[in-house]
Amino acid sequence: MGATFRESLNWLHTWTGLVVGVLLFAIVWTGTLCVFDREIDRWMNPSTRLVYGGEPVSIDELRAEAAKLSPRAAPWAIALPTPRDPFLWIGYRARTGFDRRFFDPATLKPVAAPESWAGTRFLFPFHYSLHIKIWNLGIWLVGFAGAAMVALCVSGVIIHRKIFADFFTLRRSRQPQRLLLDLHNGAGALGFVFHIVMAFTGLTILASVYFPSGVWVAFDGGRAGYVRETYDVFSRPRLGQPGGPLASLDAMVETARKEWDGLGPGLVRVFYDGDANAYVEVRPSIEREVEMRTDPFYFDAATGTVLHRTQIRPTSQFQQYLTGLHFVQFRHWTLRWLFFGLGLLGCLLIATGFLFWVESRRKAHEAAGKAASLRLVEGLAVGSTAGLVVATLAFFVVNRLLPPGATWLGAARYELEIWAFFAVWVLSFAHGWGRRGSVAWSEQCWIAAGLAGLAVILNALTTGDHIPRALADGKLAVAGMDLMLLAAAAAAAVTAWRLHRNRLSAAPERRHLHHPVGSQVP
Repeated sequence: MGATFRESLNWLHTWTGLVVGVLLFAIVWTGTLCVFDREIDRWMNPSTRLVYGGEPVSIDELRAEAAKLSPRAAPWAIALPTPRDPFLWIGYRARTGFDRRFFDPATLKPVAAPESWAGTRFLFPFHYSLHIKIWNLGIWLVGFAGAAMVALCVSGVIIHRKIFADFFTLRRSRQPQRLLLDLHNGAGALGFVFHIVMAFTGLTILASVYFPSGVWVAFDGGRAGYVRETYDVFSRPRLGQPGGPLASLDAMVETARKEWDGLGPGLVRVFYDGDANAYVEVRPSIEREVEMRTDPFYFDAATGTVLHRTQIRPTSQFQQYLTGLHFVQFRHWTLRWLFFGLGLLGCLLIATGFLFWVESRRKAHEAAGKAASLRLVEGLAVGSTAGLVVATLAFFVVNRLLPPGATWLGAARYELEIWAFFAVWVLSFAHGWGRRGSVAWSEQCWIAAGLAGLAVILNALTTGDHIPRALADGKLAVAGMDLMLLAAAAAAAVTAWRLHRNRLSAAPERRHLHHPVGSQVP
């Protein structure tokens, strides 16, 4: 700790960023990608590359399909299509997981089920849980990182006396640490509000997990009572007696749509189908508003009469607004791209912080014989930043290389993709520790550039949906994904070239440092 408050915060900022940076980059990177999680799903699951223009879909025609899928009296659901999710599915929760069947909304004909977990089932859960389920450890780690992000943002502003002047400063010096510091300061200042908001809203979304168990005694029924009171959840028990046939679901949807001022439904769920106490839940779409609404209608399944309309308290509405702001599932493409760009800025902030720490201490550590500790930190920095990008791109490439229905050692196709992701990520750490200095950074950037370009080529060869054809067919998500991969390839190649050039320009200076004037240089 320093002698002054600013010096103490400088110590806090430096070491908190160093310790939590590995975790933070993984969270920010996957969160940034999840801004376009549905588009990643379309690219990685060619069977779902449909085009939907928002036309109303009659779900009454799918009741027979639901009867085939779901056991008698088991709750089942129908998810309605959107332009970003251009298919509908029917599913129910079975003992082996959530069983779903997918349909084309235009023809109501079945389509092949997705074989990849892609964005919504792999990258998104990784963002908030790291796929560590035991004791909710992943969620706790993400919460700790979110709190650390808030502390880093606040301390970063305080320790920089000339924060506004530094915001407009970019020193293109031969000393890389000066450029890195300017990039770090600029990224932090430009995205300051966004980083604070994302960290804070992420904490509020999972706040109920972080509450101590004693909090729930204040609610009748514990945690379930909290959910029931907060979100005004309706339910009634199964009677075990036969009931009438299911009334028109389309009529229930239309009733809810009128009350929601034309807003369409997102999900229709049927509880205890065939039972005398069967009921239907109709949830609103979350595309039209920032607020992630959960104010469904509940209907009697046999008569179609309204049983209950959920009334959300103002405090809960505010929490839903914060949730919607974080999830960015509303239909506003300008804000979506802004969120994506600011997310990438957060990745740049963390990566340049790592690089600045390493470069600013390299000479001192090497002179003091502490090169091993520097190499340890540098390897962690390379693997957690460039390595994670390489692993993500390998995830995309393997998705296009594996044939449909591929299995190996009992693992399904989606599991093989995930194995490839983590295997490449681990290897990137080994490479970061095995290669010296900026060599590892530049080599992994070259690898990322190659993988991004290869993914675009493989997509065209395996599906035929190259960029011109995807644009002509209205598959904007596929064309957009390819264009972003090409942009990523170009950015990675330029970064690799700049790192290589800086390394070459710094080589004479290092030789001069180790061989002073008058010494014999072999």
